[in-house]
Amino acid sequence: MTEAQTLEPLRLDVVDALGERVVLVDKTPFTIGRRETNDLRLSGSEVSREHVILELVAGVWTVRDLESRYGTSANDTPITTHTITAGDRIRLGRGGGADVIGHFGAETVILSRSSTGARDDLRQVTALLDGFRSLGSGRVLHEVLALVLDAGIELSGAERAFIMLAGDDDALEFKLARGRGKVTLTDTTFGISQKITDEVFRLGEARVVADLLDGALADVHQGTVALGIRNVVCVPLNLVQYVDVADARTDDRRIGVLYLDSREKGSLLSESTRRALDTLAAEASVAIESAQLYRDKIEKTKMEHEMRIAADIQQALMPKPLVNLRFVEAAAASLPCRSIGGDFFDYLDFGVDGFGFILGDMAGKGPPAALLSALTRGMFASHVGGVEGPASMVTIANQVLCKRGIEARFVTLMFGILEENGQLTYTNAGHNPPFIVGPSGVRRLEEGGPVVGLLEFAPYTQETVQLAVGDTIVVFSDGVSEALDAEDEELGDDRLLEAIQTATAVTAQDLVEHLFRAVDEFTRGTAQGDDITAMVVRFHGADAK
Repeated sequence: MTEAQTLEPLRLDVVDALGERVVLVDKTPFTIGRRETNDLRLSGSEVSREHVILELVAGVWTVRDLESRYGTSANDTPITTHTITAGDRIRLGRGGGADVIGHFGAETVILSRSSTGARDDLRQVTALLDGFRSLGSGRVLHEVLALVLDAGIELSGAERAFIMLAGDDDALEFKLARGRGKVTLTDTTFGISQKITDEVFRLGEARVVADLLDGALADVHQGTVALGIRNVVCVPLNLVQYVDVADARTDDRRIGVLYLDSREKGSLLSESTRRALDTLAAEASVAIESAQLYRDKIEKTKMEHEMRIAADIQQALMPKPLVNLRFVEAAAASLPCRSIGGDFFDYLDFGVDGFGFILGDMAGKGPPAALLSALTRGMFASHVGGVEGPASMVTIANQVLCKRGIEARFVTLMFGILEENGQLTYTNAGHNPPFIVGPSGVRRLEEGGPVVGLLEFAPYTQETVQLAVGDTIVVFSDGVSEALDAEDEELGDDRLLEAIQTATAVTAQDLVEHLFRAVDEFTRGTAQGDDITAMVVRFHGADAK
């Protein structure tokens, strides 16, 4: 038999958000708090997971605070440890927690409440528990908000309720309004006191207004008063998240407010209703946050799925990476920084006039850049054979992009046409100058003009150079030359040229793969920061077989 069983047991009159009840303490120690594993589990926004412990020490009962978040008081005096005497009122928290009144002896106490009050408390408890069970069912955000509002109306007897949540700039945004009978109200019919909601959100403290017609309040809340509303309760939605260590707070922030009002008092303004709404708000905050995270996850998953489809479409729109004609061999590859990229390449068939090739780099990354790269490729493909050389075609593309007025969207590109006799005519529009590497040395292709899409009337020029058999053109985006290593140093043109010249590649495809390996080895240990695209065009000569 324990010491507690040999003495008069301690009887507790408990008042919390779930109402009033009598609890018999017949063991020592006896823990009280919000966590389910406690000997007495209490509800309330200011009740900590492990709030206090009751112990029988030297024949007397003591209460000890367990370093709770909002503290403990005995008869309105803050305590750490306190010896309990008959009739002591132990308050857990400041006002949104719970009260425990201690008595000695096991006889039942009839609580002084009317039968109407008991029925109201029973209705509130039922609605609260039903709401909490539903909040844990993984509903989406709109359903969670509707459930919270309906539970709030049922708990309080209010006529209307609404929720406002904080946006990215911490400004309150209207989300949902409900009336009795689970009717959804629109924001055009739901006039409310903006002043009250802003104040509750800013201060983080509940606000109860017994009569909006009282004194100066009528002038401040004219719009609400005009609708016949007199009584208002607004509670903050405080999100408090913990780690496993008891009450070690990792996140404590306001995510919005819950507002209820009515033309008649009813039970809206009662203390028990306030406590129930505090508890509802605390649980609702967690449910709303979970619903928002769930919604964001669903949207992210959907977006990732759509991006994968877009990436597949982009790859399908790309030309075959290899071209083998009698006098020329070409290969190219592109590795986007994201799912889809803004770099592009293409081969154009000019028939007896030669072989055309283009490599471009759109400003920006992701879907916008990918869409514009597809538009640019389409313009070049549609004008094959209808223009007088590369400079003319680039001029047309520049005017089209400029007239569309797409802000901060332009492209650097290299466009060339190689004939069977080895004559290469090209235009470089603000792109990294490609290399021509061959038996006679190294040249750069720099003739052209500014980036495409920046200046509508920009002039573009072209140059014709003579290639020798065995000359290799290497075109690349700045994602290659500006790739960074772990020390934040760029690969640079010199290292790129060295990789080209030391390659033992036999084919154009071999050289492309060699260049990608060189970039990968240089940047090992760092994240890819830009799209990487390279093209190799090798001239075999008019007499090649």
